[in-house]
Amino acid sequence: MVRLAWHDAGTYNAETKTGGANGSIRNEHELNHGANSGLKIAVNFCEEVKAKYQKITYADLYQLAGVVAVGVTGGPTIEFVPGRKDSLESPEEGRLPDAKQGASHLKDIFYRMGLSDKDIVALSGAHTLGKAHPERSGFDGPWTNEPLKFDNSYFVELLKGESEGLLKLPTDKALLDDPEFHRYVELYAKDEDAFFKDYAVSTQETIRARLYSIV
Repeated sequence: MVRLAWHDAGTYNAETKTGGANGSIRNEHELNHGANSGLKIAVNFCEEVKAKYQKITYADLYQLAGVVAVGVTGGPTIEFVPGRKDSLESPEEGRLPDAKQGASHLKDIFYRMGLSDKDIVALSGAHTLGKAHPERSGFDGPWTNEPLKFDNSYFVELLKGESEGLLKLPTDKALLDDPEFHRYVELYAKDEDAFFKDYAVSTQETIRARLYSIV
């Protein structure tokens, strides 16, 4: 659910005010974008909720699912404000991060959204949850030893270097290569409260862009 929420919100372009958390990821052609492989499972699960609570928009539902998933797995409580409108217009493919790329690519993607280096590192910490599946992303394995627990283990493991059985994507390693990114990795590995606080703020920055949109 965290991945679904992020992939719907992560297409936002702050300059053109297009993309973002507008529920468009449910559109078949957007679901078929390479970065969204496997997310049809989450979309279908949300349909069960939507059938019971028809007044909620898909845009709000996906973001609510994301913040609830973080909370119930031990992460920070993230204030949720409804009001996003649904859109049937999907952005072009290529607005989401490519896991095979490095620091400059991450900056291009997140700066386009109006986010900062701190946001990049904090939001990357969501990899503390779940695992990668080869049939979806081409990668395999969890990032931490407790993939159903939201904590700062992602950053702790990142600083340890390669660990047997744990995944480190090129975009994960990029957080160590860039000095500005690295200092936040160090901070969050030492201070879980700081990570939780910044993750909540960065998430709100990401998902509020489409609040009260008329699109």
